[in-house]
Parts: sequence; structure tokens; C-alpha cells
Amino acid sequence: MIRFFAGLIGLFFSGMLLLALFDTVYLGITEPAEETAEHKFYEYPKDVSFAHDGPFGTYDRAQLQRGLKVYEAVCAACHSLNLVAFRNFEDLGYSEEQVKAIASNWLPTGGEVPSINPDTGEPSTRPALPTDTIPSPYANDVAARAANNNALPPDLSLITKARKNGTAYVYSLLSGYTDQEGYKNDAGEELLKEFPDAAAGAGLYFNPYFKNLNIAMAPPLSEGVVTFDDGSPATVDAMSKDVAAFLAWTAEPKMEVRKKTGWAALVFLLIFTILAYMSYRTIWANQKH
Repeated sequence: MIRFFAGLIGLFFSGMLLLALFDTVYLGITEPAEETAEHKFYEYPKDVSFAHDGPFGTYDRAQLQRGLKVYEAVCAACHSLNLVAFRNFEDLGYSEEQVKAIASNWLPTGGEVPSINPDTGEPSTRPALPTDTIPSPYANDVAARAANNNALPPDLSLITKARKNGTAYVYSLLSGYTDQEGYKNDAGEELLKEFPDAAAGAGLYFNPYFKNLNIAMAPPLSEGVVTFDDGSPATVDAMSKDVAAFLAWTAEPKMEVRKKTGWAALVFLLIFTILAYMSYRTIWANQKH
């Protein structure tokens, strides 16, 4: 009797699930969801290549140094890099003395990091050391929101891992700001004619590479905002690519080691497989199968 009632209950729930599935499919066919501005005008990241792409790719140290300079001069005013220490910049090709100079002259904070006065116990600052992590431009999230129209600038340490096609996404976002007026998609449809309500509100800026099209971050880059030591052109496109490569490094500084280790492991497994097969052939050569 218990099995009978349990079977009835199971049939009831199965029937309800099938009914819900049928209702969902029926509504999807008879009342399709209206297309949104985000669906029709969002642009996927640009097709861009970097030196570190692919199984044999390695970081371009000169590009990473340029990206660091762009980050320090532009991005660090709002975005933190909490998982990176000054001493990690030695991996970019800087000497120990150069790293000390970068820390002591860190542009956004004047070479100072938060500290506590040992005599009074009051909050204070001290000169930055290579062992310090990159200081945040704000004391806390409340201060960050207050300075950015209630928008919280994300930490950029792992941003290329936190976004799909992260490096290309960062590059596309930084170089993708454009005028919303008259903007058209590939189908020739004009955004504001199709969706008048999609106009960027106060404190927002149009960027088709941002998911909801309107972003709180103002266009951060402009021609010549930095001057590179190697004489590279400081165009918006070039700076976007340089800082995207730098943020790829901050997210995965050991990528080159990982690739070398992976290839070494594959070679070892290949040689081991060949030796194992040859041993098998030798051991069983005189045996009838």
C-alpha cells in the first residue's frame, strides 16, 4: 500500500514537471521574449592577439612595462591591485633598485602606504617598500563608492580571469568608448531609434562592449596621456592593448612556468609510453598470443 501511494505521489510530481515544461515551451513559442537593447547592440570582444597567447606564448616584457606605466598613471587612481606586490615587478624585467624607485615614487599615493603611528596608535602613512602590495586608492569600499557616484571600481588583480575572453575584453572595453548618438549595429539598426530608453543617464557612458551598454567609468584613456620610455606611440588602441597584457600578467604571473612544466610533462609521458611499449614487445616477444 505504501509503495502504491509513493508511486502516485511520484507520478503527480512528474506530471507537474511535464506540465511546467510544456507551459514554458508553449509560452516561448506563442509569446517570445522581446529583444532588448543589450541583446541587439552588445558587441563581443574584438579579435586581438597577444604575445602570450597559445601554448608556446610568452609575455612581452616591454609591453608589460608599458602596461604598468598606463596602470600607474591612469587606472591606479580608481582601481586597486591587491594581489600584487611591488617586488613582483622584478618579473617584468626591472632590477631591485628600479623596483625600490617605483615603490617610493608610486604616482597615485606619492610613494606612501597606510600605516599606524607606533607612538600614538593613530592611522598614518609611511614610505612604500618593495614588499608592500600595491596600495588601494581608497580607504574602504564606502569611500570608493562616495568618490565614484556610488559605483565600486573593481580590483583588477584577477580581472582577466573574472571575465570571459578577459584580456580581449579589457582591451575592447578600454578602446571601445564611442558616441551613442547615431550608433548602429552590424545590421544597420540605430540604437536610440530602436530603444530610446537605452540612452545613457547622468554619470554613465556608452560602451558597446559593456554588458548593459552604459558604464559608470568615464573613458580613461586619451592620446598621449603617458609617454613611454621606449618611444612607443601612446595611442588609445596601443595603451589599451598594453594595459590589457599587463593585467593578464597580474592574473597569471606564473603562466610561462606553467606552460614549460606542461610541455616537459608531455615529453616525459611520450618517452615513457614509447619505453613501456618497447618493454611490452620485448617481454612478450616469444610468447604465443
